[in-house]
Amino acid sequence: MTTARGPQRVDGWTASVRQRLGLGRLLPLGGPADGAWIAETAAASVLHEAAALPGTVLGKLRIGPTEEALEAAVAGGGPDASPDPAAPAPPPAPPSALPPGPLRIEAEFSTTPDRPLPDTAAALRAALLTAAAARLGLEVAEVDLTVTALLEDGATDQVTAAGTAPPAPGVKPEGPVATAAAGVPGVVSLTRVLGGPVHTSHDHVRVEVATAGDHRALDVARSVRTAVAAAAEERLPVSVLVTQVVSR
Repeated sequence: MTTARGPQRVDGWTASVRQRLGLGRLLPLGGPADGAWIAETAAASVLHEAAALPGTVLGKLRIGPTEEALEAAVAGGGPDASPDPAAPAPPPAPPSALPPGPLRIEAEFSTTPDRPLPDTAAALRAALLTAAAARLGLEVAEVDLTVTALLEDGATDQVTAAGTAPPAPGVKPEGPVATAAAGVPGVVSLTRVLGGPVHTSHDHVRVEVATAGDHRALDVARSVRTAVAAAAEERLPVSVLVTQVVSR
C-alpha cells in the first residue's frame, strides 16, 4: 500500500533538507568540554564581514579540520582519545558534526595590485584569525589563501562575495528549557534546522540558537548550556548548536 504525499508536505520536507544542507559543516566551538558547535555558513558570514579590507574581496571560503586532525580521527586519536575519567562526559555532538580539534580556513580572494600581494595576504590572514577567535571561538590553526584575480582600482565595488544561506526562521520558546535558552544575553532567537529548537534524548539535550553578532558565539553557547542545565528537570549533558550569527 502506498500513500501519496501532499504538495505541502513535500515542499516542507524539501525546504527542511535544503536548510539543513545549507548549514555546511558543523564546526566545534571551543574544546571538548564546551559542548558547542556552529554552522559553517554562520561562521563564514562573520569571517566575510571581518575580511572587508580596502581593495580586497573575499570569495569562496571553507572551514574544516586540519590534515593532522583528520589523521588523528582516522587513527582513533584526537582530543577525546584519552578522556579524564574524573571529568564529566561531554555531550554528544550533533549529527555529522566535526569533533573538537584544530581547524583550517581555505579562502579565495581578489585584490587590487596597489600593495604587495604577500602584505595583502598577511593582513587578510590576520583579520580571519582574529575574527575566528575573538568573535566566534573557533580554534583555527591554519589559513590557506589563494589569489584568484587582480582588480583595477574601484573594481571592488562591482565584485560580490560568496553568498550565505538564507536565515533560519526564529521559533517561539515553549517550555522552561526553551525559555531559559531564549533569555540568555546574545541569543537572538531559537531555531529549528535539525528538528525542534530543543532536542531531548535519553543521554543529552541539544539546543539550537541564532546569536547576535556583537556577542562571541562561544560565550553565548556556554551561557545557554548553563541556563538550560539549571532549567531542565533531568541533569543531562547539554550541547548547543549556533545556526546563525545575526549582524546588528
